[in-house]
Amino acid sequence: MVSQEQRRRQLAREKFLRQQQRRTTARRKTHARNAVVASVLGVVVVGSVVSYATGVFKNDDDKKANAAAEVTPSAAPTSKAPDPCDKPAEGKVESLGWKKEPAVTIDKSADYTMKMATTCGDIDIALKTAAAPHTVNSFNFLAGKGFFDHTKCHRLTTNGIYVLQCGDPTAAGSGGPGYTIPDENLKDEVLKGGVYPAGTVAMANTGQKHSGGSQFFLVYQDSQLPASYTPFGTISASGMKVLKKIAAAGDSTGQGDGAPNATVVINKMTVTKS
Repeated sequence: MVSQEQRRRQLAREKFLRQQQRRTTARRKTHARNAVVASVLGVVVVGSVVSYATGVFKNDDDKKANAAAEVTPSAAPTSKAPDPCDKPAEGKVESLGWKKEPAVTIDKSADYTMKMATTCGDIDIALKTAAAPHTVNSFNFLAGKGFFDHTKCHRLTTNGIYVLQCGDPTAAGSGGPGYTIPDENLKDEVLKGGVYPAGTVAMANTGQKHSGGSQFFLVYQDSQLPASYTPFGTISASGMKVLKKIAAAGDSTGQGDGAPNATVVINKMTVTKS
């Protein structure tokens, strides 16, 4: 027969075990919640972009997925929207790479524009040459080599941050040109209140300083992001219409961060001196 003292000890032990189990469950829930937030922030990336956002948009150019900003839930598409884009032009992605950043050969005092001729329409971008000469020079170099031609824009975010990420020849968030470029123009007056405004084009990165490569993101709606991603261009009004059409089709996960449902392929990228 169990004595009262034995019974008391048994009840105390059971109470202790229940408390331990509750604490373990709470820790697991906290860990799971943090993991979800981390995966959303990601990065990219914004990335190599949007990846490239850890901090934010990680440029998954450095082998990690990319973007950082706590998200506010918004309505996510419940079914896949029709693809609003045309078939890609014939051709394939070239396997290109360089060991170091190209020498700066652009005219820093001149105006340059970049045209993304995509399957969804042309996106014209006015480049900020004087404020981001290394970035503009790199895009001028890579576009001239055909680096971006036939590449897919691999990431679309529709929750908390609103960007399309492109520039990865692998379309997996891990590609780049083989070199990195320095951060630039992080005090641009357009970056107010921790917001990258709609129409901004910025570099994705790994979350580390001076880790941008070829991945970049296009902002189609004001997005809360830390000023860690080089803003180097502004999208034209007609380009914004194309970008919003892509965003309206949603992403493949239906959760606000995944491959775009629209087949966004850069048929040809060109940089032109005005």
